[in-house]
Amino acid sequence: MRLLLITLAWLVIAVPPADASLKAIWGPVKMPDGSSAFPIYEELGVDVFQVQLVWSRAAATRPSDPRSPDDPAYTWPSFVDSAVEQARENGIKVAIMVKGTPAWANAGKGTNWAPDDDRDYTNFLRAAARRYKSVHHWMIWGETNRAAVWQPLPPNSNVGPRRYALLLDAAYGTLKRSDRRNKVIGGMTFTFGDVTPNKWVRWMRLPSGRPPRLDYYGHNPFARRAPKLSQGPGFPGARDLSDVDTFSREIHRAYRHRHRFRRRGPRLWLSEFTVSSDRANRAFDFFVSRAEQAKWVARAFRIAHRHRYVGALGWFALLDEPLSVARGLTTGLMTYEGERKPSFSAYRRAR
Repeated sequence: MRLLLITLAWLVIAVPPADASLKAIWGPVKMPDGSSAFPIYEELGVDVFQVQLVWSRAAATRPSDPRSPDDPAYTWPSFVDSAVEQARENGIKVAIMVKGTPAWANAGKGTNWAPDDDRDYTNFLRAAARRYKSVHHWMIWGETNRAAVWQPLPPNSNVGPRRYALLLDAAYGTLKRSDRRNKVIGGMTFTFGDVTPNKWVRWMRLPSGRPPRLDYYGHNPFARRAPKLSQGPGFPGARDLSDVDTFSREIHRAYRHRHRFRRRGPRLWLSEFTVSSDRANRAFDFFVSRAEQAKWVARAFRIAHRHRYVGALGWFALLDEPLSVARGLTTGLMTYEGERKPSFSAYRRAR
């Protein structure tokens, strides 16, 4: 009886609650030596591996049967296939970000422009969901409030958020019809942007005036300051990791008229967060020491795990770029050569 009680007590402690925040990561499928990266992700305690599926590359020409993953026009990337398979074998979920319009779908305006017909995008989503049946988390575009990634996006205007709302709502309907277990991550904003996140949430509306359907609100809360909620908003309209409490309230205000979010939510899916160590690089003009990077990791996941309004937090990324790359990224938990930084242990301990 005593042994049974001890075992039950251990299970109560070990099994996370259903609404626990997920540990996510961006990184390679293979290590530089060609070995699988997934044993390392398993060691780190990764819950969700995040990966991009670029529509324009997978469907360079218009498919004749766009909802079928077997249409000959589709060229499915082998690294996504491999990621989904290896993640399943290692008990890790996968979240796929689908972005990038092919030229045939928007009269050659560019991959960052919305498709002329949202059905072309949702047909591709349907094909992807059929191919990757074990995947149930789908990110609809990424950093949509940046003109380099999403168009149309006149600065400080509701045009971009409203156009995106139509795409997101259509994607939600398609993915739910494909499999009710699918979770749709929408919004997908960035700390700053041509439209600030606080305005994006307020302006992301359908013609009916209602916000588009989603399960999580996606956001990349990059920061120039160490995570600490008590700091409050640091720049007008911007929302970094120290502002997620404020941002959560703003998102709830936008969605509280939808029945399922009347009391709280949607929860935040913080897809990308990071800080560079060692040196500045092409993405970040500032950096911290390796010891300080580890502190940022610990603080960030402490915020995520202590507050129910955060559904997931993803670190970018597992590896630094090699020293041979000019101004290469240094945001990894490991160097390109395989040395584990203090942030590796900080991520592994975060729970």
